[in-house]
Formats: sequence, C-alpha cells, structure tokens
Amino acid sequence: METTIANMTKKEFTEIIAKVVEQKLFEIFGDHEEGVILKENVRKRLIRQKKSVAAGERGEDIHRVITRLGLN
Repeated sequence: METTIANMTKKEFTEIIAKVVEQKLFEIFGDHEEGVILKENVRKRLIRQKKSVAAGERGEDIHRVITRLGLN
C-alpha cells in the first residue's frame, strides 16, 4: 500500500527525510566506518551549517527558491 505525504504523521515524514539524507551522505562520502576523511572545504561548510542551525538560522524560504528558480 502506498502512503502519501498528506497521510503521514510529522514523525513518519521526519524519519523518511532522515533516511534519505543519510543515504545521500553515504553515497557522497562513503561508509563512515571506513574512516573517510572529509576535504577541508566540506568540513568547514558542515561546521558553518551546524553553527547556523544551532543559532536558529534557517535555510532560504521555499517561496523565494520557487520564485528564483521560476517554478511558480
């Protein structure tokens, strides 16, 4: 049975997003158990993003992204 996003709880949706992000990171960086070393620029970017999120900053507003990309 297929489930649409509209029928998911917030927790279910969050879990799916977390799995997709983890999968994508695995594809990009490989298995963390193998001791992969990140490039310095990637490491710095991740640290900046972590600090921004901790400070309560959010990404670009979805409506601005849609308009900027001409998707509206």
